[in-house]
Amino acid sequence: MTSETAAGNQRRQLHLGLFNQPLGRHVAAWRRPEFTGNPLDINYVTQLARIAERGKFDFFFLADSLVGPTPGATQRAGNLEPLTTLAAIAVQTTHIGVAGTATTTFSEPYNIARSFASLDHISRGRAAWNVVTSTWNAAARNFGAERLPDHAERYDRAREFVSTVKGLWDTWADDAIIRDKSAGDYIAADGIRELNHRGKHFAVEGALNVPRPPQGHPVIIQAGASDDGQNLAADIADIVFTAQDNIDDARAFSEGLRERARLVGREKLPLVLAGVLPIVGETREEAQAILERLEESSDIAQGIAQLSQRWGFDLSTYPLDEPPPPAVYDGNSHSDGHSRRKLFEQRARREGLTLRQLARVAIASRGHRLIVGSYVDIADDFEEWFLTGAADGFNLIPPVAPESVEAFVDLVVPELQRRGLFRQEYAGTTLREHLGLKRPERIRA
Repeated sequence: MTSETAAGNQRRQLHLGLFNQPLGRHVAAWRRPEFTGNPLDINYVTQLARIAERGKFDFFFLADSLVGPTPGATQRAGNLEPLTTLAAIAVQTTHIGVAGTATTTFSEPYNIARSFASLDHISRGRAAWNVVTSTWNAAARNFGAERLPDHAERYDRAREFVSTVKGLWDTWADDAIIRDKSAGDYIAADGIRELNHRGKHFAVEGALNVPRPPQGHPVIIQAGASDDGQNLAADIADIVFTAQDNIDDARAFSEGLRERARLVGREKLPLVLAGVLPIVGETREEAQAILERLEESSDIAQGIAQLSQRWGFDLSTYPLDEPPPPAVYDGNSHSDGHSRRKLFEQRARREGLTLRQLARVAIASRGHRLIVGSYVDIADDFEEWFLTGAADGFNLIPPVAPESVEAFVDLVVPELQRRGLFRQEYAGTTLREHLGLKRPERIRA
């Protein structure tokens, strides 16, 4: 595979997102004596976004959860709500995209449409919506239900939800606001229409109370790993997040997703960004020393607890130095947990890991791919994944913050730029321009 586009004269370049982890993804990152960050400090979170912008990243991404810690829990927890945080970051940055998660299971299309339209206006065209269907029954209990709707129903609702949101964004013409002072007309007579949507899950009259976003539609991200999730991504997503821990599985996933997109008539195929935790050093030895230092502060019980959550039962009574037992999967409760559990199970079988060894993997990666090496090693890895079609780019998950972000920006980015694999400067100002996406035309009734 070549890095040239179909046009034959423009070199393809990979895309980079920063999956914000203000405490660091590694469970022991915050315990380091030098760590002083606070995820509730907007100045600290904005600093991470600015570092990524200095590295010419496409976007800064915030995940979300509608589940709080259990009483008496000792795990780290507590982050700012994504959309308000991203709005604050947007006014302190100029180019980097601002991407946030919002669920289609415990939200309504009108609220989401106006929130992301507002974020797109605030950021002047840099907003992205990560569409999720929620994955924990505990979230349902925070919204008056005992458990989540079944998997297929959640995705059926999500499909109609996204279509309805796009319809709401399109209730305004791009030139609806005319501000004709002499005639006294602020909005053109034909500049707004009502949506009047009546579907299986939603009835929305419209019109939206926020003008059409600068991007037309903010960028859509999706990360479902199940068949339903991949079908939804193939239909609606501009970017697809994936967690794959080896290049063969990643290539198979990407090729399969692209084929699904072709079958539904997509002209522009979704961009696949693989999640990765890079521990970067000037040398391999330096990177390995960083990992070993983190492991010194790690408790194996943290890894066992994480695996227990994914396995569906308590693993703390199982022998640590024997292979992990088979997992239990309730298909109605946690599809994302199912896909991550499969990654752990496959790795344990492939590498012959014991439960103790797998718990150490879980502590370090929490279900994503961990790369430990010099900046040249990391660039080599990214280049291979990119040029062989395993990924169109990467969603970086910093093991420690802000050091992991700074090391990547200062060491790996220049190496990728030297190889012609990554931009030297931003070519535009909107996220769609960063990603090479057209601005969608308004859908007319």
